[in-house]
Amino acid sequence: MPATPPQPRRTVAIILLDRIVALVTAARRVLTGRDDVSRATWVAMIAAFGVLIATAVSVIGVLRTPEKLTPVTLDPPPSAEQVRTPPAGTSRAQPRPAATSLAASAPPAAGSATPTPPIVGASVRPTPTGSTAAPPPAALHADFAIADNALLSYGAAVTISNPGPVSVPQWSLTVTLPRESLRVSAVEGARVSRDGAVWTFVPDGSAGQVPGSASVRVTFRVNGSPAGSAPEACTIDGAACTGLPN
Repeated sequence: MPATPPQPRRTVAIILLDRIVALVTAARRVLTGRDDVSRATWVAMIAAFGVLIATAVSVIGVLRTPEKLTPVTLDPPPSAEQVRTPPAGTSRAQPRPAATSLAASAPPAAGSATPTPPIVGASVRPTPTGSTAAPPPAALHADFAIADNALLSYGAAVTISNPGPVSVPQWSLTVTLPRESLRVSAVEGARVSRDGAVWTFVPDGSAGQVPGSASVRVTFRVNGSPAGSAPEACTIDGAACTGLPN
């Protein structure tokens, strides 16, 4: 028995056309079989027929152009790796160098003074301030005198003078007696020390300094008569005193 050939597949458009043809045939039969069809029935049938035709045309158009119903898709944004990494063979844009600062490239202003470097090894002398150095102290003078005579002792006074304007805080007065057995006592205006027959007097603190153009007085007492106990020598800072008895 020979095989039955396959029937062609009916599409939606063919099915709609068949329905339209069937609707037209049915309408013609109704119209030809009945003469008393009203005008409203005709209008309704024509409207239904028009709607059916419009629907068929729309369906057929959509089926022929399905790409019109395809939603529009947007490409995804490029990733960070795609933005940073240029494709092979393309030149990468070079960054522009920063603008040179006008302050750095501008030449020095006219008339600006260029500092002169110091000369190595050059000695720097201090600038005189106008003040003069104080003069050195003047040499002192001493005058010896016997102030009070007694039977077994006598009193002596030594006047120390400063002829200069500057005070002299330190000095040394020496009195040499004829014998070591002689003693000095009641000393005023100085401190005394002994080395044999030589007696040395020095200032007694700040009260013993000699002001400028002034004098101080040292007094003491020797146990012995002036005739045989008078000093043999007297010096002030090494200079001989005046007023010694002959």
